[in-house]
Amino acid sequence: MKKENYPTLLEIDGLHKEYDGKTVLKDIHLEVHRGEVVVLLGSSGCGKSTFLRCINGLEPIQGGDIRLSGDSLTSKHTDWQKIRQRIGMVFQNYELFPHMTVMENILLGPTKGQKRPQEEVVAQAKTLLERVGLLDRIHDYPRQLSGGQKQRIAIVRSLCMNPEIMLFDEVTASLDPEMVREVLEVMLDLAKQGMTMVIVTHEMNFAKSVADRIVFMDSGSICEVATPEEFFTSPKTERAQQFLNVFQY
Repeated sequence: MKKENYPTLLEIDGLHKEYDGKTVLKDIHLEVHRGEVVVLLGSSGCGKSTFLRCINGLEPIQGGDIRLSGDSLTSKHTDWQKIRQRIGMVFQNYELFPHMTVMENILLGPTKGQKRPQEEVVAQAKTLLERVGLLDRIHDYPRQLSGGQKQRIAIVRSLCMNPEIMLFDEVTASLDPEMVREVLEVMLDLAKQGMTMVIVTHEMNFAKSVADRIVFMDSGSICEVATPEEFFTSPKTERAQQFLNVFQY
């Protein structure tokens, strides 16, 4: 069964976003299906990261609707604290608390926000940490970890909230080249496990290998939606062709 036939998890309908009267996202329409990996590509400043932040309620929108499993997220009564338990987000700067150990960082959200038993979360965290090769670092502090290790911990922390969908905002952008691969391998593994993901990245080969669909953005709009094979071999728009020529993936 093709993923486009899977149930729709996330629906973006006519999303419009402005900063100080300047339009940065205009008339965005997109559906993301359960188990699907959608990769957002485009030049810096085209609106990709802002789009993710709107989905997660970190930026207010001025028009359109965002629906998660059919539930609208644009009501003034939306409880974003609860919604963010369903939408995991990993940023490029890790956002780990420096005064907490790896395990303490991971436990904070599930035990305080979701009120889950600590023993349950610890067991889940250990399973995930073993999967990403960091089980032996549970008592370390962020300062004792490399950038790649911090990013893998940030991913585990989000996964322990049991989200329905994960958003990744250029999570390898601040990493040294040798650390990029270890983070991308974790994300590839998540894709194989069926995690629904929306990913902003400049890693073209990674995008080609992980995506079910490529969404190409330019100047705050979606210009093209295609499979990786279609996008990387025969992009339909001139702007996408120019973009790929610059990256020389």
